[in-house]
Amino acid sequence: MNEPKIFLIGDCHFGHRNIIKYCNRPFDSVEEMTKGLIKNWNSVVSKNDIVYVVGDFALCGKQKIIEIGKRLNGRKRLILGNHDGASIATYREAGFEFVYNHSIVLDDFYIVSHIPMVGISTNAPFANIFAHVHDDPTYKDCSCRSFCVSAERINYTPIWFEDIKALIKAQED
Repeated sequence: MNEPKIFLIGDCHFGHRNIIKYCNRPFDSVEEMTKGLIKNWNSVVSKNDIVYVVGDFALCGKQKIIEIGKRLNGRKRLILGNHDGASIATYREAGFEFVYNHSIVLDDFYIVSHIPMVGISTNAPFANIFAHVHDDPTYKDCSCRSFCVSAERINYTPIWFEDIKALIKAQED
């Protein structure tokens, strides 16, 4: 069996009708958005891959969260965001292997947090992968010490961790 790939995405906001207008998302309805996000997700993530949802998975009822979660490929892990208000049991039933209420570290260098860490110097001994900011132009998509995985910034499709690392590295040069 192939080694699983790791993907990240944040701010999916499944079921959140108003996010379409707030962030000028290219969908006409919440149903179209749900369909599009699921299609994009499943087009890159296989059954055995790992996906870190970097907060704000869904703003809808328990049954809808479970229904959507079960339709998404991969072994899902959720870093709770400010809009993730369902119970841990609901997320587990939706297929999340792990639900974190704190930041995590990947590869001993990448701190993954829902809210961006501010004031990171270019020689910090880590990089921050974050979401939360959607399309706010105050935050860069990528720098030598940060990367934003808000759905709007990554074409509404989970992004491969190796691509994030390469993009951050390219900013160092």
